[in-house]
This record gives sequence, structure tokens and C-alpha cells, in this order.
Amino acid sequence: MYTQLTTTRKARIIGASAVLLAVAAFGAVAVSPMAPDASDLPVTSIAQNLEMPDLTSQISAMEQVDQNFTHEEKVRAGDTLATLLTRLGVDDPAAANFIKTDKIARGVMLLKSGKRVQAQTTENGDLNWMRATLVDGTDKSVKNILITRKGDKFVATEVAAQLERRVEMHARKITSTLFAATDSSLDGTRLPDSISAQIVEMFSTNIDFRSDLKRGDSFNVVYETFWQDGEFVRAGRILAGEFTNRGTTYQSVWFEDPASKQGGGYYSFDGKSLKKAFLKSPLEFSRISSGFSMRVHPISGNWKAHKGIDFAAATGTPIRASGDGVVDSVGSQNGYGNVVVLKHWANYSTAYAHMSRFASGLKKGQKVSQGDVIGYVGTTGWSTGAHLHYEFRVGGVAQDPSKLNVQAQAPLTAAELSRFRMVSADMMHRFTLLRPNDTALASR
Repeated sequence: MYTQLTTTRKARIIGASAVLLAVAAFGAVAVSPMAPDASDLPVTSIAQNLEMPDLTSQISAMEQVDQNFTHEEKVRAGDTLATLLTRLGVDDPAAANFIKTDKIARGVMLLKSGKRVQAQTTENGDLNWMRATLVDGTDKSVKNILITRKGDKFVATEVAAQLERRVEMHARKITSTLFAATDSSLDGTRLPDSISAQIVEMFSTNIDFRSDLKRGDSFNVVYETFWQDGEFVRAGRILAGEFTNRGTTYQSVWFEDPASKQGGGYYSFDGKSLKKAFLKSPLEFSRISSGFSMRVHPISGNWKAHKGIDFAAATGTPIRASGDGVVDSVGSQNGYGNVVVLKHWANYSTAYAHMSRFASGLKKGQKVSQGDVIGYVGTTGWSTGAHLHYEFRVGGVAQDPSKLNVQAQAPLTAAELSRFRMVSADMMHRFTLLRPNDTALASR
């Protein structure tokens, strides 16, 4: 240490002399104090023994925690439950058996191709939970099915899905058939089959889609779709459509006024209803077994007026509302048995008797649309066989519907017409965006 300090002092003397010489030669300068050299400071070394933590217990705890894996697959054509579970990483016989036997869980086996299924499993393939979305083929309602492990057992629940509604619009050219046009396009968008079917139904009174279509015909369509978590679930209703066939364009727009008791319907752009007032038959497949006339009553044997039309059909055949309206009554009435009465616009009403059962959830005051299922054919009340007794009433009195000149549908009121014009203006704007600039319109 001493030698090191001595050497340092000599170096400092020599350095200081050099500075003095420089000042003498070039004039006075300011010199900042020199910082202490690191070599001048004492160095202290500290040695300490540290104990390493015992990680054995932590590693053991980590080994005891199950690893969970979440999988997502889409149902493929030809899938069985076994193949679907395999792709989802499920190797759990108890779960597979539960899905096959539980009333709610069986919905997983009804999923159509392309539908998404999610599942979480342990590292051994045991199922923790499974989730899928099921669309009812009858009323188009959408439900989420959730299968959850509860100890050694499983529980299945279903809840109504919370869907996002979107409005889509597309234009198509006819090159061969309608369905060929809906299946392909330049943007790769395929129109849902239900939308294609609605197009046919909407314009079939003016166009025969088997023989009237011509290459170069075109159509524009605006419709609603419903999505869940970014996945397409189902298509909804056509909101507006126009079809140009052989130079003539037919147009239709859906309008449902929330302030009105009547259901929605399709109208021309000038506000005139395009729907027939009442269905000719409340049953899709049936025959008239007794008309509106005098007859011998099959039970009492008396000669009396038959104030309705009897449609013979098998028990359980769906009965449809013949027109838009509101449920006026639903229940049992003496000889009518299980009967539903619908109140329509003005003083029109219809009655449907001898039902085996009512449609699920049907209640007084409920709005129904033409074609909605309200019950099922039966033989309740004074009946000798399965059939529907259908009555058409004007002012509460049964009339022969074939001899009445019933207006097409309840006309829009002034207030409804004002709201209708806002809806139709929006749809017309959408059609303008879809049409080529050089398209000339000869609408009808």
C-alpha cells in the first residue's frame, strides 16, 4: 500500500508541473477538481453462505395440478358422436354415454355439418365441459347446450342464445337456374338455402321459376342474418327483394309496425299488401270431408246447418293460422273440444276446433302470422274421427268463405303508411346501391 501511494504522489507532482507550464505558456485557464481515482479507494470483500430454497414441494404441487386443454371443431359430413369426440380430444366413455341418453345433451348429435363445438378436457381425455349451439328446425329458435361435469356425473343445460343481428344485401345474375345463382358469386358469398326458398315464395305469383327464367335475369335481395361469437348461426327473413324477369321488375318489402296489433307482411313500394287475405286451407295436406251446408249431424242425427268446413287429416297434423291476427281465446268449449279462435282485422275471425293439443305457449292476446302453427288435428269434443272443424266468421256469425269477397289484407292506416315510407325509402336506397349504373327499371 505504501509503495502504491508513493508512486501515485510522484505522478501527481509531475502532472501538476505540466499544468503549470501550460498555464505559463498559454495564459490562465480554469481547472476543475479531479475526481478521486478508483484505485485510491479501499476495496472490501464480503463472503456469505446462502441457503438454496427447497423446490421439491413446489415441483410436487405442480405435478399434482391437472393440465386442461380446450378444443374447438366443426361438425363434418358423416360425423358420428365417436368421431366428433375423438377430434375434440375426449376419451371419456361416461361422457359419451351421457350425451347419448340425456334429453338435452342429445342435441349435440343433431348438429348439422359446419356447426362449431367446443370442449375442455383433462390431459387424460376426461371431459370437463362441452358447448354447442342448436337451431330448432321448427320455430328457428337458437339454443346453447352446455354439458358440465359435476363430480363423477354430468349435467346438461340449455339457454336461449344471445344473437347479433346483421343486415346483408346481395345482387345476382341468372345464368341457368335460381339456385345456381344463389350458390355462387364473384365475391364467394353463398346465399343461405332458406333465403333462396323465400325468394321463390315471394315472387312465385308472378314468376314460374321452372320455365320463366331467362339468362340475364337478375335479382337483388336484402335479408337478416344472426351470429354468435362471430359464427353464422342462421338466416332470418328477407327484408326486401326485387326480381327482374324478361325486362319486368317485381318488388317487395317487409313491413311490421310495432305500434300495430297485426303481424307484419310484404308490400309493394306504394304500400299495397302483396299477401292473400286467408289461406284456402289451414292444413297443408288434407281433404274436405264436409262443407258449409245443411247435413245430418253425425252424433245427434238431426238435420241442421253445418256452419264450417271439415278437413279430414291424421291426428297430430299441424294446423296453421289462416290469416294474421291475435288469439282471442284458447281452451275447451263443449262440442268444439279443444278450440282456438283468432281475431283478424275489421270484424273477421276464424275458429279451429277438435284439436288434439295446442301449439306450445299459445295464449290469449298473442299475435300470430298467417301460416303459424297454432295446434294439431285431433278428435276432441263432439267428433267421430280425426279432423279439423274450421269456421270463418264475420261479426261473430259463421259464413261460407268461398262466397265472400274478402279484401286482400287490412290496409295501412295513415300513421302506418308514414312509417312504412321510411322503411321502403331505406330499402330502395339499398337497391340503388346494388344495381348496375346502366340498369333501366320497368317495375311492377
